[in-house]
Amino acid sequence: MFAKWLRENNVAAGLLTFIRIWLGYNWMVAGWHKLTDGFDAAGYLKNAVANPVKGPDGNMVYGWYVSFLENFALPNIELFNFIVPVGEFLVGLGLILGCLTTAAMFFGLVMNFSFFLAGTVSHNPTDIFLGFIILFAGYNAGRYGLDRWVIPFLQKAIARKKAAIK
Repeated sequence: MFAKWLRENNVAAGLLTFIRIWLGYNWMVAGWHKLTDGFDAAGYLKNAVANPVKGPDGNMVYGWYVSFLENFALPNIELFNFIVPVGEFLVGLGLILGCLTTAAMFFGLVMNFSFFLAGTVSHNPTDIFLGFIILFAGYNAGRYGLDRWVIPFLQKAIARKKAAIK
């Protein structure tokens, strides 16, 4: 019952719009500051590798993620110095405008979990909780945004392309 309300109700769409815009604003501002103030993830990533998340037994909890940071992220730091701020800004813009909302929220959640796995708690639990509500609501989360026009346009374009292939 709640799922149907969240995915189809106009009141839910209105509430989701406020949540979406608030999350979007926070993402966009974080990205904007990184873009304009300069951003270097090297120190953060080195710290995440040197001080991994540990369980009660003192062992690393996310050894696979530490390995990813050490063997892929750090050697490709210039790529991460670009995709983190640009990604944050674009996630925020997508959420504020309600354009490709579920895609924007998916990538926002990927970044939230990346920060979380690296040991940063901050506001990530709240963002993850609200982000999953937005993601679960699907189209209704962007109903009062550009998705109202963008999603039907994309659906028609995909249908035409499929019809042309047959």
